[in-house]
Amino acid sequence: MASDNSFDVVSKVDLQEVKNAIDQASKEVHTRFDLKDSKSDIKLEGEETIQLASASEYTLKAVTEILSQKLVKRGISLKNLEYEKLEPASNSSVRQKIKLKQGVNSDSAKKIVAMIKELKLKANASILGDTVRVVSKDKDALQTIMGKLRAGDFGVALQFTNYR
Repeated sequence: MASDNSFDVVSKVDLQEVKNAIDQASKEVHTRFDLKDSKSDIKLEGEETIQLASASEYTLKAVTEILSQKLVKRGISLKNLEYEKLEPASNSSVRQKIKLKQGVNSDSAKKIVAMIKELKLKANASILGDTVRVVSKDKDALQTIMGKLRAGDFGVALQFTNYR
């Protein structure tokens, strides 16, 4: 009797890699000549928010670009970042918060399940909190589903875990 094979579709951000990227970006911001006196700062607040601060909108944009480059080099997808609007701060400086998206939200999960059903393969998808579990007896069907999900755009970066 063949047992069921399965995998989970998740969207997670490695916080240690985010911290490392923030450290690298901070070092570059403080050593770059054009940003030396901009009073720019990058901090991780809690486990889901990055706080950027700078003297002007222009320098904040440069700091954001540097941070984005460092995150990509560390394997963090920019799809998992949600930029909030710029806030004016004291002395005509500006701040911006960036939220880290963890988990597959319900809208994305519904799109994933709908896409799997459209493929008409012998596979069953179910939403379990912030993950989607895909179960099938056929490993090839699971591989096909993984390929289609990688090619699709669901607003967050997807990872596949618990492949059994």
